[in-house]
Amino acid sequence: MDAQPTSTPTTARNATGSRMPNPLKLVPEMGAVAGALFKAVGNGSVPQTTIDLVQLRAGQIVGNTYLTVMHTNSLRNAGQSEERITAVASWQDAPYFTGAETAALALVEAVLQPAADGERVPDELYARIAEHYDDKALATLAIAIGQVNFFIPIALIGKPLPGVKPSEQWT
Repeated sequence: MDAQPTSTPTTARNATGSRMPNPLKLVPEMGAVAGALFKAVGNGSVPQTTIDLVQLRAGQIVGNTYLTVMHTNSLRNAGQSEERITAVASWQDAPYFTGAETAALALVEAVLQPAADGERVPDELYARIAEHYDDKALATLAIAIGQVNFFIPIALIGKPLPGVKPSEQWT
């Protein structure tokens, strides 16, 4: 006998919310994991702006509008210029980022995109990052990439509405 679902699946996104039920209500343990990730990333070793730049780039790489809008809004609310926010998509030749920020953006790209030679984070990139970040900050950047990756499947599968608070849209 096939197992029956415990809730009615939502197969299409509606105008007021995500196409899936609130994952936090379905799997309450997720809250503790998410909270621990937010606490770890917010330890102060990496500026919040850099975290948001990295997470915005991650949203762009995976092609998720919800994450892109969320991190764009976070940067905007922190007073970042429209030029800096817009240039994240083409950061390699943009004059708006510090050396530390470009190293962090290179790191998120290396982690999230396949490399032609198979090694995503080569020694040269690691050395470049280590010029700007101490061990704690580098570990924090790695956790920040992991944090956004924790939410990517929910964002891709659930398709939450961009710009709408999670509390206002999960079905």
